[in-house]
Amino acid sequence: MTAGSRGDVAPFTGLGHGLALAGHEVTLVTHGCFESLVARAGLRFRPLPLDPRAELESARGRGLHRSATGVGKMARMVAMARDLAGRMTDDVVAAARASDVLLLSAPLVPLGHTVAEGLSLPSLGLHLQPLAPTREFVPPLLGTGSWGAAGNRVAGLGMNLAVERVYAATLPAVRSRLGLPRAGSAAALRARERQDWPVFHGFSPRVVARPRDWRAGLEVAGYWWPYDGDAELPSRVREFIDSGPAPVFVGLGSATVPDPGRLSAEIVRALRRAGLRGVVQRGWGGLEAAGDDMLTVDEIPHALLFPHLAAVVHHAGAGTTAAGLRAGVPAVPVPIQFDEHFWATRLVSLGVAPRALPLRRLTADTLAAALTRATADTGYRERARALGARIRAEDGVAPVVAAVNRLEGLDTDPPR
Repeated sequence: MTAGSRGDVAPFTGLGHGLALAGHEVTLVTHGCFESLVARAGLRFRPLPLDPRAELESARGRGLHRSATGVGKMARMVAMARDLAGRMTDDVVAAARASDVLLLSAPLVPLGHTVAEGLSLPSLGLHLQPLAPTREFVPPLLGTGSWGAAGNRVAGLGMNLAVERVYAATLPAVRSRLGLPRAGSAAALRARERQDWPVFHGFSPRVVARPRDWRAGLEVAGYWWPYDGDAELPSRVREFIDSGPAPVFVGLGSATVPDPGRLSAEIVRALRRAGLRGVVQRGWGGLEAAGDDMLTVDEIPHALLFPHLAAVVHHAGAGTTAAGLRAGVPAVPVPIQFDEHFWATRLVSLGVAPRALPLRRLTADTLAAALTRATADTGYRERARALGARIRAEDGVAPVVAAVNRLEGLDTDPPR
């Protein structure tokens, strides 16, 4: 079960496919707009209400752009999510009744774990970000930097409680409906902690090492890649790539932007000033680029496109960050909101990106300068290539398969 944008759904198509290959019957429960994405992976599908793109493009969603990064933006996001949470309850309960085990992405954990408890179903968490409190870094959704060891941990606890509070108005009725005693948000969180409730994290330990102060049950599994099957690059994309020097990808994924036309013009000017060709993805932001040296595309599997590029410019969402690392190409991260500043900072610290360039600071000059460094300095490409090879050798699916097998009392050896 997962909720959110495409980046919150796509990794679970690959994980679900891996579970299916291991002999499990897998249903992906998520928003109806992603049904075709799930179908391509050969998984069963049950819809959740809400269209995340419509919500982000609403007046309330666009208001997130006016918030400062960090606590202010987080408060707006939590308030927005709280208003929407109750609309998913009936569908989550119905899907759970038809299941034997619940695998829950972070946004649905408070609701999904309560439902699992009420129906006496085993469950585990599947997180795409390191959300558990730690002294080692500030919670990813609050930005970057450090508030000191104690401050980082307190902020992490506060962040976890904020997620619980999203469902504060919804869960009392759910608990009553399922015959569970009353419990507050903090009590539910503490109960999961006391039980060492298992959570697997879908990112590489080479990108974020498991914090030393995490409790038992919190594991870093490795990346879960979107299922691409036998997809191929569209012929016009292949022809463009083959017609000249390796181009640069520019895309902001599911992020929306206030002025797509102005931003698109700045991007094109930056690419041309750096002497680079561009593949510009429309995404939810509606970017466009024209000219013989530019190609505008819609959705294309990153695993097929990124290995052919000189660099990738992206919003530093967890999934796109992972795809660039897997491909072994340098990056110029352009973080906008949520956890993107965290991943952008990780790319810089890994030596595969020259700098993070927040969207509000992006101009033709700043982007051109960053692209010139990323593509002209061979150190970035060499470090990216070496890290990509190591990440491609990891298997993030196997630990989850083994955990599900344990929950079902099956052989725990992963499939070969």
